[in-house]
Amino acid sequence: MLKIPSFLNFRSRPVNGQDGEELPSLKERLIALRNIPRMFKLIWKTSPPMTLANLGLRLIQAATPLAMLYLGKLIIDEIVRLVGSGGNDLSYLWKLVAAELSIAILSDLVGRGISLLDSLLGDLFTNRTSVQLMDKAALMDLENFEDSTFYDKLERARRQTTGRMVLMSQALGQVQDIITITFLAGGLIAFNPWLIVLLVVTVIPAFLGEAHFNTRSYSLMRRWTPERRQLDYLRYTGASDLTAKEVKIFGLSAYLTRLYEQLANDFYRANRALAVKRASWGGFLAAVASMGYYSAYALIAWRTASGHLSLGDLTFLAGSFSRMRSLLQGILTRFSSLAEGALYLNDLFEFFELQPQIVSPPHPRPFPAPIRRGFVFEGVGFRYPGSQEWALRHISFELKAGEKLALVGENGAGKTTLVKLLARLYDPGEGRILLDDFDLREYDVQDVRREIGIIFQDYVRYHFTAGDNIAIGRIEARENRSQVENAAKQGLADSVIEKLPGRYEQILGKRFDTGVELSGGEWQKIALARAYMRDAQT
Repeated sequence: MLKIPSFLNFRSRPVNGQDGEELPSLKERLIALRNIPRMFKLIWKTSPPMTLANLGLRLIQAATPLAMLYLGKLIIDEIVRLVGSGGNDLSYLWKLVAAELSIAILSDLVGRGISLLDSLLGDLFTNRTSVQLMDKAALMDLENFEDSTFYDKLERARRQTTGRMVLMSQALGQVQDIITITFLAGGLIAFNPWLIVLLVVTVIPAFLGEAHFNTRSYSLMRRWTPERRQLDYLRYTGASDLTAKEVKIFGLSAYLTRLYEQLANDFYRANRALAVKRASWGGFLAAVASMGYYSAYALIAWRTASGHLSLGDLTFLAGSFSRMRSLLQGILTRFSSLAEGALYLNDLFEFFELQPQIVSPPHPRPFPAPIRRGFVFEGVGFRYPGSQEWALRHISFELKAGEKLALVGENGAGKTTLVKLLARLYDPGEGRILLDDFDLREYDVQDVRREIGIIFQDYVRYHFTAGDNIAIGRIEARENRSQVENAAKQGLADSVIEKLPGRYEQILGKRFDTGVELSGGEWQKIALARAYMRDAQT
């Protein structure tokens, strides 16, 4: 078997997925249900009119099953009466049929309206939460993005921005079905209250089984978050424009494919073991529920055969009981799904509750314009989170305003780290950095970063237009073409852009159909122009 490399941080797991897993307790699942009102607040903010319309349509839809069953009973009783009496007046029968047809058409239209609103609300909700997620991620510290635990939280939260509208449909469907059951239960209680008891007793085991396996499923997906990220990484590395050259040169395709296949198969086996158990127990418990239903059905049929009920009553009661059984099973099963979905929502809301450590003070000092004295490092020390080694320590020097300073050193000597400290991407663990005699932490974080122009060695090649690639340096000035062109000229990127078919409107990179790839040196000029676009003091 191919050994998973250590850089993937793979943790071997038994295929049954039970290596000391901690399943959420019933209390935790009930507590998680508090996330559903929070979700509905987000949905309400997404579109109040659509939310109200959805609720109204579902209320109408809740009443249609009882109306259809009752009209069916009246139609059958009327047919029996006409046959028995030999009557020829069919006007009442046709009125009943017309009424049932009208309700059927109304139910279909209402159902389509609900589906439409669910779909539209789902798209808007996904858009809104995705934007919130991006905004939140932008606020987090750089050290968060260098922490695998944070990435797991981010990945779980990202997955909740899509597909959570299913939870909204389930929650609203729950309310709708409870109202419908209330209507249907009236007829059954009047006939025989024990049928309701029988129905509940036979359905509960299936509900408990579904709740158990939903919890196991959530636990499995949560525990395998790192491995699923690794699968995404291998899939991207094996088929990406950024890695294609080295994958071909070094012949990595087969190696990456085998790694992916082994990891994917391990996840498949863990998921398969759970799915098989779920299907087996689900089939058995569903059979128990079916026996309860047919016991009640036999009682209703016997009462009809003995003359205590009409054929219409048989149709109404059997239909009501069948519908109630389906609805009750759906409610109990959906309750379990709601609890599971609410657990997943924890991932989204927990991410939203994360707070950055590098923040602006409540009353920041105005950033000096211009900088008069410059920067002073006083005994600065820093080590990366989780590391015992100091990246920098006992660093003291002065960088005067207008002065040029070159840092020379071996890889890992701390040159890039020093620049990150200067831009407050990190704060020193020891000492302090002064700007015009005041601690850098006394200034607004965004003001500090806005006034510092940086090009990192691993600058990003954005698959945007050439103009936007430069404007990223000061994105609020994106529409200022003269400033973009001036930055391009200063960064020597103007000669590169002049050769492009679309000039400043030309998309760079080959990710999109009309994109044009640049050489490494040409990309460097674009990145340099991006720094000039900032028009920073440092």
